Amino acid sequence: MLDYYSILDLMESEDRQIQSAAREYLDSEISSYVSEWWEQGDFPQDVIPAMGEMGFLGSNLPKEYGCPGVGNIPYGLIMYELERIDSGLRSFASVQSALVMYPISRYGTEEQKQELLPKMAEGNLIGCFGLTEHDGGSDPGAMKTTAHLDGETYILNGTKMWITNGNIADVALVWAKDQEGIVRGFLVPTDSAGFTANKIQRKMSMRASVTSELVMDNVEVPATSLLPGAKGLSGPLSCLTQARYGIAWGARGALEAVYEDSLSFSKSRSTFGRSIASRQLVQDKLVDMITDHTKGLLLAWKLGKMKDEGTMNHNHVSVAKRENVRSALKAARTAREILGASGITLDYSVVRHMLNLETVDTYEGTRDVHTLIIGRDITGENALV
Repeated sequence: MLDYYSILDLMESEDRQIQSAAREYLDSEISSYVSEWWEQGDFPQDVIPAMGEMGFLGSNLPKEYGCPGVGNIPYGLIMYELERIDSGLRSFASVQSALVMYPISRYGTEEQKQELLPKMAEGNLIGCFGLTEHDGGSDPGAMKTTAHLDGETYILNGTKMWITNGNIADVALVWAKDQEGIVRGFLVPTDSAGFTANKIQRKMSMRASVTSELVMDNVEVPATSLLPGAKGLSGPLSCLTQARYGIAWGARGALEAVYEDSLSFSKSRSTFGRSIASRQLVQDKLVDMITDHTKGLLLAWKLGKMKDEGTMNHNHVSVAKRENVRSALKAARTAREILGASGITLDYSVVRHMLNLETVDTYEGTRDVHTLIIGRDITGENALV
């Protein structure tokens, strides 16, 4: 692991062992295939059970429901290692863990927890998170999806967009407004009558990830599908806080990947009789990369400590998501420059990470949105509306 300031020394021995095991597995079993998956626009579902066996799914959720039950720092380290390989891998695990398993664990009934969480931790049941709509990304309160209660049955109508895992999910956590206009969460089996998942094609980013449109046309689910503990936008927004925490770690992994490609290439590539690593301009770029990586890793580590202590809030997470993703994207763009023409090929990870990070910089709140969230917190003035 790239660790210029020996930040791993601040972590528990068990946490470092989890990180090392994750890296060993991903390097030996996944890394040599991911470029081909990305090129083909494929996410191979046969890797999912292995991710469950490795403890990548719901890793920081309670052991009593079949989850690994590790702390938030090793969870972050797992996200780091997944995104070092590809953002699509981290996105799958992040959606499964933070956006579906977490809300079941926090807001679900005991029956829902017992029935769903063990299967999801094993990778034998896949979930997706239906919040974003065509006209409601950064403004989820503008959602048009509705849930009408008819006796003991809810009838859902609406469309969700840009939904990771949509076409491979067994259950969709759909957020909809009830008759009173209150946002509620529903666990919807994807084989329900009237439920359709349309795979989004022609993507030039996150190609080793499934992205979908979900359409619900009079989908009927029992009242027991409701997550009773989630009422209002605070429910889905709390899930996004969990996912953004993982992204703050994952982006460090992507930055490591493009830095290592750049360093290796610059040492082997010669111009005018000298390696380009000896050139001042290239060294300046590499130093910026490792400095940004170090700052962001310290930020993620401190955020993890705060999360474990219960002092982290969504504003803290916005700082980390905003800073760590944008610095990783900047590093990927710089790496593409260092590699020159080679930087646009899939022989290196650089252009793949660069294009993926354009999406990561956008989803779970754009940099501008997180800027305004932090600005609201420090000034008391809301510029979001």
